[in-house]
Amino acid sequence: MGEKVKIRIKDREYIVRGSDDREQILKVAAYVDKKLKEISDSKKELSEDKTAILAALDIAGDYFQLIKEREDLLTEINNRSQRLIKGLSMVLN
Repeated sequence: MGEKVKIRIKDREYIVRGSDDREQILKVAAYVDKKLKEISDSKKELSEDKTAILAALDIAGDYFQLIKEREDLLTEINNRSQRLIKGLSMVLN
């Protein structure tokens, strides 16, 4: 485990420790705080639990979208590589 890091989410301070470096932990905390604020600002009548659940779903949606984009990019890279290999084989043979 790494060093203890003080973070602030929804005007509350927390001390956390993780395997990431301090800057990454602060960046993640800021992202979570931003998502929570976006949801609580748009739906003021929600309880903290529901706000947290909606923020978690939103963050998970972002995560899965990035995974899909990464997979699509890897597929495109693989396809282009295969075309290049075929083209080079034709030229060299």
